[in-house]
Amino acid sequence: MEKTMNVYLANLVYFYHKLQSYHWCVQGTMFFQAHAKLEEYYDVINTQIDELAELILMDGKKPISTMKDFMELSTIKDGTGDFISDMVIVFSEVLADFDVMLESAKKIKLKADEADNSLVSAKMDSFIETYAKIIWMLKSVLV
Repeated sequence: MEKTMNVYLANLVYFYHKLQSYHWCVQGTMFFQAHAKLEEYYDVINTQIDELAELILMDGKKPISTMKDFMELSTIKDGTGDFISDMVIVFSEVLADFDVMLESAKKIKLKADEADNSLVSAKMDSFIETYAKIIWMLKSVLV
């Protein structure tokens, strides 16, 4: 489970930076709303980065901690780094990445339950609930 959790950590780190990049590069008539929402999302993910790294340590394992390791393990890809004014594109990609995080959290929870690791399972429940709400809201906007 250590490798799976480190892949998850790498995805969180990449997702955080991707959200922050969109936050910096968003423009257009919906700038204020998108800018604020993206900051809200990257604050959530930033908190989860620390919580997951500490969880890995509490579980007696070692979290990855270098950009090289994050880059090698992440399945979340970087954004373009370009200015973007099409909010549908931005939030569709954000939605897809939250879907990746949700599915990953569910897989880790299943492994934790099989290993009778209630600490990891409970944390994944929290992450799953957060992602499910965000995904529901994004889907409601992108109808």
